[in-house]
Amino acid sequence: MSAERFEKKETIDLRKKYIGPSCKIFFSHDPIKIVRAKGQYMYDEKGQRYLDCINNVAHVGHCHPDVVKAGAQQMELLNTNSRFLHDNLVLYAQRLQATLPDKLAVCYFVNSGSEANDLALRLARQYTGHRDIITLENAYHGHVSSLIDISPYKFHQLSDTEQNQFVHVASSPDVYRGKHRADHSDPATAYADEVKDIINKAYKKGGKIAAFIAESLQSCGGQVIPPVGYFQQVAQHVREAGGVFIADEVQVGFGRVGSHFWAFQLQGEDFVPDIVTMGKPIGNGHPMSCVVTTKEVAEAFMSSGMEYFNTFGGNPVSCAIGLAVLDVIEKEDLQGNALRVGQYLTSLLEKQKEKHLLIGDIRGRGLFVGVELVRDRLKLTPATAEAQEVIYRLKEQHILLSADGPHRNVLKFKPPMCFTTEDAELVVEKIDVILTELEEALDLKLNNALTVENESNKRKLLTDENGHSGVLHSKGSRQGSPQQTKQSKRLRT
Repeated sequence: MSAERFEKKETIDLRKKYIGPSCKIFFSHDPIKIVRAKGQYMYDEKGQRYLDCINNVAHVGHCHPDVVKAGAQQMELLNTNSRFLHDNLVLYAQRLQATLPDKLAVCYFVNSGSEANDLALRLARQYTGHRDIITLENAYHGHVSSLIDISPYKFHQLSDTEQNQFVHVASSPDVYRGKHRADHSDPATAYADEVKDIINKAYKKGGKIAAFIAESLQSCGGQVIPPVGYFQQVAQHVREAGGVFIADEVQVGFGRVGSHFWAFQLQGEDFVPDIVTMGKPIGNGHPMSCVVTTKEVAEAFMSSGMEYFNTFGGNPVSCAIGLAVLDVIEKEDLQGNALRVGQYLTSLLEKQKEKHLLIGDIRGRGLFVGVELVRDRLKLTPATAEAQEVIYRLKEQHILLSADGPHRNVLKFKPPMCFTTEDAELVVEKIDVILTELEEALDLKLNNALTVENESNKRKLLTDENGHSGVLHSKGSRQGSPQQTKQSKRLRT
């Protein structure tokens, strides 16, 4: 049964009329209208199936029958304010805590990752009595005002907005493109020392650090994997300054990294954050999220005298759905699947890196993988236009992938956890064909003695509607074709 009520054009017109213009959609040029989904697939109004490599929200798969059933059954019985006693709340808290280190023992349930991170800042500031926050370059932690202030991914786009005086930005611990790279003898210490310097400079100006917050693996920042040991050293510096460490697991938790249930655990057993925030996958698309912290932090929050309650956070339906998600992860060994399929996907992509000069770096853990495209492997010139070309060409072949990072040149894999080896093979095969055509158009070949450095003189570029360069196929390749005309109209997604 189709869920479509309007023709696609009417849906677009109504959206333009009634929905805020800042609310962007995937694929601004010729967007997709999705009417149903199942597993790792989404379907448009014509019944066309798309392989979903984007949705880390539908963690255990779109419309998983066990999750749908749990929500529907509980909704038939009761859904009410969490200030009434109900077993689902404590059952879920107990199950969730069992996946975490013992120190992280107290849960606060809310409705979104943004709410979770906002509450985490409140907890940190109440516990420490301090105000300043250290965040990472290119970080994104949510859309509410307090989080835009600590999300350089967002506030760096606002040229006329001054940075909050209580917010300090440390370098992203990126060992591919950052200040301290893989050839550095100890990048973890080098990046952590920068945080220590920030703390000292803030202290001299009268600032006191309440918290350091970081995504355990940076997502919007370009699928960045911090070097092992970085979090431990940062936590030491921050705690010595009287602050706490907040690990944002909103996009990377619940087994996505494969080898561990939580991405912060990649740093080692000797690292435990003071506060962990989670969202997106917790309810498989249902609006549910959580903050987990220590008893000490929770007691300090209570000592403020301000009662905390959240009308919908931890309601019986949300917790029933959350329990079902945990059951499915365990029953279907989705963490193990993320490890196996993720390793296979990475190995396929590494082979493509040997073949394609446009691929500068492959990085990731489990089903959280980034492919950074560059025009020059030595200068690391971002291949932004090429990345956009790849995702639009994949869309035309019914595969949904996104590009992100500060230069929007990193292809992001974060699919539902039921993603298979066959899915991995399909998407990599398509990427191989697309990159081959792009490199032929740009005369980029591994056996070309000039390599990439001299290619800038050979490229003919056009400008898309956002002012970014797009690829104009040279050497007569599809010159003036309808395909090329379509490419010239594309917006960045």
